[in-house]
This record gives sequence, C-alpha cells and structure tokens, in this order.
Amino acid sequence: MTALPDLRLSRWTALTALLTTSVLLTACGSSGDDSGSGGGRPKSGGTLTFAVGSDAGCVDPQQVASNDTIYSVRQTVDSLTDQDPKTGKIVPWLAKSWDISSDATTFTFHLRSGVTFSDGSELTAQVVKDNFDAVPKLGALGTLAEGYLSGVKSTTVVDPLTVEVTFQQPNAQFLQTTSTHSLGIESSASVQRTPQQKCSDGVIGSGPFVLKQYVQNQSVTLARRTGYDWGSSLWSKKGEAYLDKLVFKVVPEAGVRAGSLRSGQVDAISSVGRADEAALKGGQVALRSRANPGVVFGLGFNNSRPVLKDARVRQAILFAIDRQQIADTVFPTGTKAATSILAHTTPDYTDLAADLPFAAARAKSLLDQAGWKTGGDGIRTKGGKKLSLTIDWIPNAATNQPALELIQQQLKAVGVDVVLKQLQLTRFAPTLQSGDFDAAWGNVTRADPDILRSSFSTRLANWYRIPAGPLDTRVAGQAATTDTVQRGQLVDDTQKLIVQNAYYAPVVELQTQLGIAKKVHDLDFDASSRIRLHDTWIG
Repeated sequence: MTALPDLRLSRWTALTALLTTSVLLTACGSSGDDSGSGGGRPKSGGTLTFAVGSDAGCVDPQQVASNDTIYSVRQTVDSLTDQDPKTGKIVPWLAKSWDISSDATTFTFHLRSGVTFSDGSELTAQVVKDNFDAVPKLGALGTLAEGYLSGVKSTTVVDPLTVEVTFQQPNAQFLQTTSTHSLGIESSASVQRTPQQKCSDGVIGSGPFVLKQYVQNQSVTLARRTGYDWGSSLWSKKGEAYLDKLVFKVVPEAGVRAGSLRSGQVDAISSVGRADEAALKGGQVALRSRANPGVVFGLGFNNSRPVLKDARVRQAILFAIDRQQIADTVFPTGTKAATSILAHTTPDYTDLAADLPFAAARAKSLLDQAGWKTGGDGIRTKGGKKLSLTIDWIPNAATNQPALELIQQQLKAVGVDVVLKQLQLTRFAPTLQSGDFDAAWGNVTRADPDILRSSFSTRLANWYRIPAGPLDTRVAGQAATTDTVQRGQLVDDTQKLIVQNAYYAPVVELQTQLGIAKKVHDLDFDASSRIRLHDTWIG
C-alpha cells in the first residue's frame, strides 16, 4: 500500500484528478468587492452574526443536509480529511496520512496525536471506529452518512492512532466522503447518545467552535474553542480561530435578511435571491457566490405512484418545464438552467441539454399518447381521474416557493394540475422515507459524482422508488472502479439513464450566494460551497 498524499501510484493520481474538475467553478468570485480577503492585518475577537433562512431542527452534523444549518454545525466538528475547493485534492486534517489498498477495499488512516474534543477526551482510532459503527443506526436523517459507509465490512483499531476501514467491494469514492460534514468525527460520549438526543442537544466535536446554545427555529450560538490546534491543512491560521463567537439567527423572510444586513444588524446572510441583489450591491455589502456541485434542484418523482410509473408522464413533465425562465426569473444572477442530473461543476458531468429542452408541444403529445385527454378546465383526465401532482417542498431557501409556483404554471399549461405542499424541515426526510409523496423538490450537494449512488441506487435508501435495473449496475460500478476512464463512462451512463427515463426532472443548478458586510474578511467557501469560519475575522 502507498500513502495517498504522495500520489505515487499513477492510478491514484488519476483518481484524485477526478475531483479536480470542480476547480473551474466559474461562479466562485465575488462581485468585484474586497470582502473575503485583504482589509489589513487579521485580528482576533468579535462576534459574527449570520442570518439564515431556516433551521433543520437538528444540530448534529451527521444528520443535517440543509445548507442553512450546515453553515453553523460544520464549525463544531473536524473530518479525517479536507477537500481543496480550488483543486479538488483530498488533503490531511485529523488524519495526517492514509494508505489505500491496490483494490480500493481497505483504507488505513493515521491520526494526528494531541487532538481533543471539547469535553477533554482524546481522538483515538477507537473513537473513529465508534463513529463509523454508529452511522448505520442514525435513521432517516442520516441517509447521506449511511450511504457513504454502505458496504463496510469492518472498521478495525490497528493501534491507538491507526484505524482501518475495509469494504466488501472496491469503494474508490470513499476517501472523498471522509472530507464531508456528514462523516465529521464526534466524541465517544456523543456517539452513545440517541440520534434524537444528538439532534436536539447537539454533539461534542473537536472543531474550532463549540455549541453554546440552540433554540429551535431561532438561533444557534457557538463559541471559540480554547486550545484548538489541529485545523485543516488548507487553513491559513494555525491554532485557535479569530472570532470569539458565532451567532446564526433564523430569519425566514429574504427581504428582512437583506434589510438587516444593510442596516448592520447582521454581518452576513444566506440565500440572497435575485430580487435583493440590486439593493445589496455597493456600499458596505458585497455578494459572494459559488456554484454547488452534486445533484441539481429538481423534482424527484415517486416512481412507484400509479400515474408516475408511466415514463411518458414523467417525460412530459420534464419537457413542460422551462428551466431557463425559472433560472432567469427566480434565482441569483448567473444561475444556470440544469443540463444534466449533475451540476456542471461536478466531476464527470455530462452535458445532456439536448435531452432537457423546453418542449411544451412534445409534452402534450406524450400525455396524449398516455391516454390523458384535456378537459374543459384545461386539466387532463383519464378514466374519470384528473392528472394531478402534489409536490412536497421545504422552506429552506427563499427561491423554493417562487420556483415551484412557476413550475405549477408551466405544468398547468400542458394540462397537469399541481398542488404545492409545504412541509416542516424535520418532516422532509421521513416523508421521503415513507414513500407518501408524488414528487419532492430538492437538491443534494457533494463534490463527487458518487452522489448519484447515494441518491438513486435501489440498494440504498431509494427514496424515489426506482425499479431495480441497469442503473444499479452503473452506480455500483463507478463507486468500485479505480480506472478513471471507466468511471467516467459509468457516470456518463448513469446520468443518461436518469434523465432519459425521467426518474428525476432536473430544473436548475444551485448557486450559493451570500451577502457579506465588507468589514468581514476571509469568509470562504469549502469544496461543497458551504462556509469555513476558522480563518474569518472582523475589522
């Protein structure tokens, strides 16, 4: 076995290169401002107040999938590795090095010494094993983490600072997952708590900030961790973070968030929509944006529903959506209409724009072929039943409702009645798990195409109730192979199978856009377009 950081094996050099395509994230810049860097010499102290639009109802990083909450809880845990947002390279963090077997079934991590959790307990190989052994028991909210560890044969303590993870089959994508918040390492005391307790009370991490208070649907308050000295190799500052305190306030109304930033009541805001861009530009506020890799925003169909079992109906819905209109009307400037199930910033993305046209006439023809005839009110019927689709969604982004209202109008134009059903954030994952839905609006961010396996394999959560078939072979194969050319072809095939069968209707790529006061410096994006606050300072 060869230590991967040295990249001495050509196949591992190539495999790491799979991730580097995310370097060309064309929406990485700010709008010509000086926020995020410069501004004099960094100084310690102060409180950063960050307004977000929603609260996931959970403060356990291993169970949180909503960006607004990830922003805060990510600061409380460290990961075995980190991913460079500029190059895509996997670099050391809690693990100072690692070895990978030639068949990509065994990953051996060599941990840094001297790392402690905020309760004073030490990071050891046993703690990592306890974390990974507990992940499969997280339940509905832990689907991402569970998917990342699917197929684990064993996690073994080699010595106090060496842990070995062995998979039943080759799992070339695993290294990248160790850089995610979903596999952030928590203390043994936290691992022993129930998933519900971790959600409500938070966890004990080794991160640069410590959870001090969580008031559901109101705020998350973090304090600087005293003595922190084991940050990611990507961070500029060594030792403790600059900021004394982080306060994340939940402010659902986008206009109120923007007004609070302009008035100086808060220092940064999430989810800046197109409607607020003009008012925020200039003055003491800057906009920073970055395209998110992974599965794009779209409609995930419950393919087991009687109406949606018919591929012609799913395809008609896909063709009836005017993606460009939605991107240009609702989302931040620069947002791209979806051209695949994956965002263009994801490694091994394939441009399938030709399979995703706005073609209302084609949609109507497909519905005609499927036996759905237009009624007097414009809504199609078949066997006395109206063609109706209920779309479940959650208010975790200001763009969700207006985007769906446009989709509602577009589908009505071809004879599909759409009902929009808003869920509480805490009910979204359990609803998908239960299968009691027609379609769900969402996206999943990850800087690796293996997100397709996590989202669409029938051998995992299979929230979209896709029938077993060729898709499973492709997603399993891309996770296993160490041949970069073969993996690229399998990922290409997977994208085509999902889009051409309309198992999911891609709509727009997610572009994370933040509003940041210019007095805030070095507030940076990570590889998944979430935020890193260890190096952030106010001055």
